[in-house]
Amino acid sequence: MGKHLVIAGGGHAHMLTLANLHKFIEKGHKVTVIGPSPHHYYSGMGPGMLGKIYTPEEIRFATKEVVEKQGGVFMQDRVNRIDPESKTVYLESEQKIPYDVLSCNVGSHVPMTIVSGTDRDVFPVKPIEQLTRVQERILELTSQQEISIGIIGGGPSAAEIAGNIWRLGKYYGENMPEITIFSGEKFMACFTKNVRNRIFRSLTKRGIEILEQDFVREVKTGQITMKSGQEHNKDLILLAHGIKPYPVFQKSGLPIGSDGELLVNKYLQCTTYAEIFGGGDCVYFRDKPLDKVGVYAVRENPVLFHNLMASLDGTDLHAFDPGGEYLLIFNMGDGTGILRKKRLVMGGRLAFIIKNYIDRRFMKKFQSME
Repeated sequence: MGKHLVIAGGGHAHMLTLANLHKFIEKGHKVTVIGPSPHHYYSGMGPGMLGKIYTPEEIRFATKEVVEKQGGVFMQDRVNRIDPESKTVYLESEQKIPYDVLSCNVGSHVPMTIVSGTDRDVFPVKPIEQLTRVQERILELTSQQEISIGIIGGGPSAAEIAGNIWRLGKYYGENMPEITIFSGEKFMACFTKNVRNRIFRSLTKRGIEILEQDFVREVKTGQITMKSGQEHNKDLILLAHGIKPYPVFQKSGLPIGSDGELLVNKYLQCTTYAEIFGGGDCVYFRDKPLDKVGVYAVRENPVLFHNLMASLDGTDLHAFDPGGEYLLIFNMGDGTGILRKKRLVMGGRLAFIIKNYIDRRFMKKFQSME
């Protein structure tokens, strides 16, 4: 008799599983996929969509269509909590979904805790589809007047967002916006001096201001207040100050990592409930804590696919090997990129060409299943 596989989230770590749902169904298993949207947007191309390098259609997968075409059930909803004892998923809509095997790739979000009062024209950079609204609002405002934009965050997301807002203003806006990054203690602090300096120069030579040595205390519509007490008036504010997992696992009493992620073993399996698996930003890999980058979610694909099938069939699981150093390329928004792989650091048009090729190839591979 078939079992019930529930897939929570259609993110990067579930791509191979979604492409092969028919194999589960052919074995008599029922498959239900729960996602907040009929589409899943590829985060690596999100800043490029904001800057109109890509259209929304070019950076998204048709999750609902892919699931239903193969005979699965798609539910547009979010997981609120999990009861591992009764093997039940509770949704935000208050529906209850029983499962035999559950796989979680529910992603992450940008916390809004520093936002107080009104939040009009204050946008987190995730979910990625939010950037379409940001793009529309920037073009609307710049068609009326000169505006100033504040980006809160000192990491790669803030850098790429700033570079692509510059592109949007330069090539598509009627007035060029003033762009300021509020980076906290130090901009791109987690990277080597070589990488940091290249990104810093790329942005500042285009007039983008980068403020260091001070942290944001409070944000509300039109205003950023620093811990030093200094205030900055901004017409539009973006939050790119780091991501957090959704509180699903903490609320469910499941074992968690340092930031509330689902704690998983070498099989990408919950350390206390063998029928629960996970991948991507929402898991904490116990054997070796991993950076929150999409490359690990992509590498988890074949292991998750195999282990979900094996768990349903009662066969052996495969261990996940995170692999070695990963390639990282930043899209700077001006037709150039900055590439880092081990000790190699390079910038320029070639770096962006490489990133664009890799991203489009990835999209083509999984969009072909639509």
